[in-house]
Amino acid sequence: MENLIGKKAPRFSAAAVVNGGEFVEDFSLDQYVGEKHVVFFFYPLDFTFVCPTEILAFQEQMDEFEKRNVAVVGCSVDSEHSHWAWLNTELKDGGIKGVKYPLVADLSKTIAENFGVLAGEYDYDDDGLSIFKGAPVAYRGLFLIDKEGIIRHNVINDLPLGRSIDEAIRMVDALQYFEENGEVCPANWKPGEKAMEGSHAGVAKYLSEK
Repeated sequence: MENLIGKKAPRFSAAAVVNGGEFVEDFSLDQYVGEKHVVFFFYPLDFTFVCPTEILAFQEQMDEFEKRNVAVVGCSVDSEHSHWAWLNTELKDGGIKGVKYPLVADLSKTIAENFGVLAGEYDYDDDGLSIFKGAPVAYRGLFLIDKEGIIRHNVINDLPLGRSIDEAIRMVDALQYFEENGEVCPANWKPGEKAMEGSHAGVAKYLSEK
């Protein structure tokens, strides 16, 4: 898998559902360049078990993302019609009604493949027929993209392992603090704690003051 840190996020234009039920034919992350940081995350499939816990957890924290001027965008290999149906299914029935941030459709799996999170690959069998090896869905990838469209952080979990939304917010805070102050953030850093200068001397000073 290609390392995308420090590189432009792969571009795409795809169908999506926004605001909990509106179809958009040509949704793109380009709309946020120069305007917002983006948390772009992949999940395996609609109408599953772990996925709604993550999707709903992002929605529960939307106030935190919005006050940091961060757009949250989800993506799976389902169609926009599947997204719409799930978004209009009540929580008690396994749905995610109430989620308002965009969900992108990646039915062709090209977005997941370009971001390096597709949980398998296309190949050929002994008869020369095209087959898919692995799971034809996306791993639980998360990408933090800055206002210039550069990927600054990513984490990829295997299918059974749900993510920490609090950690995603902490990484947003760390990136924005660095951008605003030029100081780097040590392990487990949180807003209000000491950061340090990006040099050996700065590290030594930070450790001596702990």
